[in-house]
Amino acid sequence: MNVVTTVIKSRHSVRKFKHDPVNDIVIKDVLECAAQAPTAMNIQPWLFGVIKNKETLTKIAALTEHGKFIAECPLCFAVFGEKKETYYLEDCCAATENIILALQAHGITSCWVAGDKKPYGESIRQMLEVPEKYSLVSLVAAGSPAEITITKKKEMKLVAF
Repeated sequence: MNVVTTVIKSRHSVRKFKHDPVNDIVIKDVLECAAQAPTAMNIQPWLFGVIKNKETLTKIAALTEHGKFIAECPLCFAVFGEKKETYYLEDCCAATENIILALQAHGITSCWVAGDKKPYGESIRQMLEVPEKYSLVSLVAAGSPAEITITKKKEMKLVAF
């Protein structure tokens, strides 16, 4: 294995975080990695937000179906895509994965919370004052793990041919 595959294979979704802040240098690097994601025709239809305000995190958590733990994380990345662009979803999902892997490379755990086509997406967009041309694609809760639960992945023979 090499360093990249080690980072990928060590990543697990974490939903319980310590309250320790994430270093601003790490956040900047993660955002730069997000912006390096592959994108159809180099359109780069994304807008990234970093939410640290506890009150805002609590409000976002309350709106989501499966992201209640966002209220307890030190920060959350929000990925928005220009909804008029044909491949905004694919492009923004690639950027989301880059966020998750960059965080893992820095020793920061995370959990992806869906946003695309979710009923709460528009409310979160408005709350964060993101322009109307964008749609929420994903939320990534992040921080140092308070607890890690590792779930087993399917065997390769079941997912590859």
